[in-house]
Amino acid sequence: MFRRTFWFTAGAAAGVWATTKVHRKIQQLTPESLAAQAANKAVEAGHRLKDFALDVRAGMAQREAELGEALGLEAAPPEGRELPDPRGRTALGPAPHQTTTTFSSRTISYNRNEDH
Repeated sequence: MFRRTFWFTAGAAAGVWATTKVHRKIQQLTPESLAAQAANKAVEAGHRLKDFALDVRAGMAQREAELGEALGLEAAPPEGRELPDPRGRTALGPAPHQTTTTFSSRTISYNRNEDH
């Protein structure tokens, strides 16, 4: 009698366990669940991509600093040397002729150089 009770209980427990497993698997394969899983994976991929971009940017800044040091671009200019004054417009030649044309309600403005 105890043997039959044991096997009946073991069979019932196995049936409950198998039913629960199958039910969970079916729930995972519903369209809503699949969409949620895809969205979660997309968010995770976005985070990994963002982390990668931040790592690349940090590496670029570090390498730029190394190159600046190696080329001496980070050093201050020597004493007594100053940059020349910027040239004004007159040093580049005469200003081009400004022309304005009106078509119906639109105004079009363009530069026309008299030398051409």
